[in-house]
Amino acid sequence: MAIEKASSTEKQDSPSASKDVVHLEAAGQEDEAARADELSRGGKSERKVKLKIDLFILPLLASIYFLAQMGRSDLGNAKVAGLDEDLNLTPDMYSNVAAIFYVGYLLFQLPGTLLLRKIGPANQFSAAMIGWGVVTVCTVKASTYGHMMAVRFLVGVTEAFIQGSILYLSFWYRYNELATRGAIVYSTSALAGSFNGILSYGVQRDLGGKNGWTAWQWIFFVEGLIPIIWAFAVLALLPPTPERVRFGFSEAEKKQIVTRSRASHNTGDGTIRPKLIIKLLLDPKFWMTTAINCGNHFCSNALQNFIPALLHESMGYTALQAQLMSVIVYAVTFVGILASCYASDRLRLRGAVIMFDSALACAGLILLLTITNNAGRFVAACITTAGVYPIVVICLTWTATNHPGYTYRASAAALINVFSQAVAIAGNKSYNDPPYYRTGLGASLGMVAMCGVVAGFLDWHLKRLNAKKRRDQHTPEAEALRQMSIDEIGNKHPDFFFRY
Repeated sequence: MAIEKASSTEKQDSPSASKDVVHLEAAGQEDEAARADELSRGGKSERKVKLKIDLFILPLLASIYFLAQMGRSDLGNAKVAGLDEDLNLTPDMYSNVAAIFYVGYLLFQLPGTLLLRKIGPANQFSAAMIGWGVVTVCTVKASTYGHMMAVRFLVGVTEAFIQGSILYLSFWYRYNELATRGAIVYSTSALAGSFNGILSYGVQRDLGGKNGWTAWQWIFFVEGLIPIIWAFAVLALLPPTPERVRFGFSEAEKKQIVTRSRASHNTGDGTIRPKLIIKLLLDPKFWMTTAINCGNHFCSNALQNFIPALLHESMGYTALQAQLMSVIVYAVTFVGILASCYASDRLRLRGAVIMFDSALACAGLILLLTITNNAGRFVAACITTAGVYPIVVICLTWTATNHPGYTYRASAAALINVFSQAVAIAGNKSYNDPPYYRTGLGASLGMVAMCGVVAGFLDWHLKRLNAKKRRDQHTPEAEALRQMSIDEIGNKHPDFFFRY
């Protein structure tokens, strides 16, 4: 990229594109948005390359995330199928089992993301799938509270290594394309919830008691076997990084892919720069984005474990009915994720869309806390999840676009999830007063409201920073900073403008 002085190879590969990018950034976010739109529509070859990237990457990455979400949310369905009764789990014990997943998850988030280029996405993701699949199958033999704590911790450890999905997407897509693609991948979390409901309904009805296994044991067995098998397809087919595409693209298309990647401040260098991680931790903007994600994870991660329980215990549905009704909740959530993220890309807005989704989620939570009619509470649950779940995608893509360079972007993507998963533990622990779980719902309301407030402030703050950068374009300080690359100084570079 032209603004990265240290990368002469990149300049040679695409000089005209590099000049376009520099001009774009210096002109500010508004001009950049217009130019990015022009480039993304581009010519026939540009559209063809983008379509091929979509076809090669999105189905595979979405399938990985889909199976991971199944492995994460199957605990809620297993509870309805009798897990807590068979293992004599109290509500507090069940909350601990749900929460321990996030301990393993957060401990391995940072290495799992930073090592993505070193290990290779296909190698890392497929190994993780085999890992959590094997552990999930082993859950069949769990017979005590301690066994469940151990296996859920290990599921969290292995799933941590596939959470670099947004980082991986950022290698391939321009800024104005990222939220929609992230939504396609992340919306599978809602589909996974729906599929879990359908699968658990069938298993509980037809397999419970077969071969001496209870329904919840069959749920874990089936949902562990699928990722083990599918991991081999991921290993064979998932493209590595733009610089190392092996098949499916012509040489001209490979060069175009690299040019697209560099336009979004990616480089082929996977070097980890510890100084940038320290700078990131001292950046208030990172902490504001982290606060948004933490507030959201407090609510969303707890809901995925307790939605079936809410339907069964507080809305009068039988265990089988609750499994089926959860399908509807997650189907609405799926539509909400796609709609919000499409609007975010189309309108080129992150903060404003998060504020809207936060308000929607707050409305749903208030209804869940205040009304007693079962049909009304069910609608409120749908509204809540449709507002909560899109915030995750938009926040993570916002983080990726505003933290350029590999170390900065990878460490931001990892650390924001580390802190968020730590908060998610508290979220799961707060849902400890069945059947209405008012403590957890009330705490979720406060956290989601905080998301909207912080998003509004960050939106305003980034606009101020962009205005200052435009004013200071030709100062001696700006010229001195231009002698360094994006990888060296991240978003401090004078030709990098924030997206809001």
